[in-house]
Amino acid sequence: MGVIQNILAVIVVLGLLITFHEFGHFWVARRCGVKVLRFSVGFGTPIWSRRDRHGTEYAIAAIPLGGYVKMLDEREGEVPPEELDRAFNRKNVWQRIAIVAAGPLANFLLALVAYWALFVAGTATVAPVIGDVAPDSPAARGGLVAGHEITAVQGEAVRSWEEINLKLVAAIGEREALAIATREDATAEIRQHQLPVEDWLVRQDPPQPLPSLGVTPGGRRCRRCWTR
Repeated sequence: MGVIQNILAVIVVLGLLITFHEFGHFWVARRCGVKVLRFSVGFGTPIWSRRDRHGTEYAIAAIPLGGYVKMLDEREGEVPPEELDRAFNRKNVWQRIAIVAAGPLANFLLALVAYWALFVAGTATVAPVIGDVAPDSPAARGGLVAGHEITAVQGEAVRSWEEINLKLVAAIGEREALAIATREDATAEIRQHQLPVEDWLVRQDPPQPLPSLGVTPGGRRCRRCWTR
């Protein structure tokens, strides 16, 4: 089932990218007065098609691995004299450049919209809740408690275990103490802890920040974070 879902996901994403790419060509071609003969998503025999009042055929083809916009062009066939001014090859060089560049530009704009949507919606992450604290470890001596959430490392706010690891790696070589802030839940008061260390992780290769402190990550609570 997972393989089928992955294949379907790839097809949907490809279809979306192709559609926006070809729509870029189509939209600018129309604005430049070029007659579009066919707007196709996919190759091969059309499985669905319809024609609009401008004479453009919209089609979805059987092979979803590409697409194309076919425009009126004297280099590809005979063009009626009354429609010569609507042929792609009769447009000036700047219009032709605009039509060709519109596809990649449409994909670029789609990427911007997707990143903006991700920024607004945020991403789900596991809250950095302490799962367990080893006895007689720096975490235990510093007063960390299982079930509490870590909110800051060395005075800098953190929202995930990935951020905590990055902050701890940046503190390699610390000679006195690591500053860790925690809270019992979202409404509880922030507690400050000093975890005793000496030349922390200097001789450990590869460094393992959390195990060396005696902290086992928990994963009981999820929340939504926003990208920065």
